[in-house]
Amino acid sequence: MTTPTLPQSHDTDVLVVGAGPTGLTLANALALRGVRATVIDRQAAGDHTSRAAVIHARTLEVLEPLGVTATLVARGLQAQRFTIRDRDRVLIPIGFGDLPTRYPYTLMVSQAVTEQVLAERLVALGGRVLRPRTLVRLTQDADGVSATLDDGSTLRARHVVGCDGMHSAVREQARIPFSGGSYGESFVLADVRLSGDALPHDEVVLYFSPAGMVVVAPLPDGVHRIVAVVDEAPEHPSAGFVQALLDARGPRRQRATVQEALWGSRFRVHHRLADTYRAGRVLLAGDAAHVHSPAGGQGMNVGMLDAMTLADALQKALAGDDAALDGYGAARRPVAQQVVKLADVLTRMATVRPGLRLLRNAVLRCVSRLPAVRSRMAWRLSGLVYR
Repeated sequence: MTTPTLPQSHDTDVLVVGAGPTGLTLANALALRGVRATVIDRQAAGDHTSRAAVIHARTLEVLEPLGVTATLVARGLQAQRFTIRDRDRVLIPIGFGDLPTRYPYTLMVSQAVTEQVLAERLVALGGRVLRPRTLVRLTQDADGVSATLDDGSTLRARHVVGCDGMHSAVREQARIPFSGGSYGESFVLADVRLSGDALPHDEVVLYFSPAGMVVVAPLPDGVHRIVAVVDEAPEHPSAGFVQALLDARGPRRQRATVQEALWGSRFRVHHRLADTYRAGRVLLAGDAAHVHSPAGGQGMNVGMLDAMTLADALQKALAGDDAALDGYGAARRPVAQQVVKLADVLTRMATVRPGLRLLRNAVLRCVSRLPAVRSRMAWRLSGLVYR
């Protein structure tokens, strides 16, 4: 499929706002299709913190045409299992080894690495990110969209895609409602170095202890990601704070000792979904279109899969099939609804009242005896159910 010659009145075919994993994936996919795209981001440089750290099997499959999957796998850590535990007792063991995929595992890799790999690939394809550039205003007409930036310049594009996160300026400018709410609890996130062998190095563990929830996930270079629900999380969690969480909620038989806290933050969790993914020539992808709890590690993955689907739709639209853009939303929004629902179920399970936690754990242990339940969860967590 060929793309029509760009009219002189347009600076670019597609303006991508936001250079996170979703925006970079979209820019790469468009470049491979011969579509001229311009990427802007408000940050002067890419973020060097780890934030999202999970890439699932389905995402690795879909990214293969971009030529980045092998690099990501080489730089990541392969987690073979996901388990839900009550301290030392396994409630639900979920293995990925039997899944029909070339990637029967969860790839643990820092988001900073993911963005670096995608950015380097974009440069190799002749693209780049304009930094720092902040979107101020969008106006669209029958022929295109005019984007005014904070430096006073204006970019004229045939389509604009908001990949600019939960507080999306693109979504606000397009006046697309973002329906949903937030949870009352706060979450703490920290990357730490642990000593000893109390925690597995190839397994993601979700602890549903009577004291509360904590996730412990291995990362490359001997680092572990800790995520926990707390009443009031500190802005910068210390090693002592994380140690107290693990002592109260993590393994009991053998203590996991925090040697060093490398990085940490706190956040509130929202569950929201854009009412539509399209407003004329403006489209949304990633966190600009859907946000939810980190439970299940789906957020970044859904955004990257949005981008791959949208690249196809934009190529068709630029060739004259404008209905393809509606098809993008029709295909991807129901997936986001399912992911938001799954994350909500896991989050509400993790945050039940203390008096119900023992009952919750007993029910989970009984349910886990059914192989079909474990298999279904493996398919959902890996993203393969959305093939």
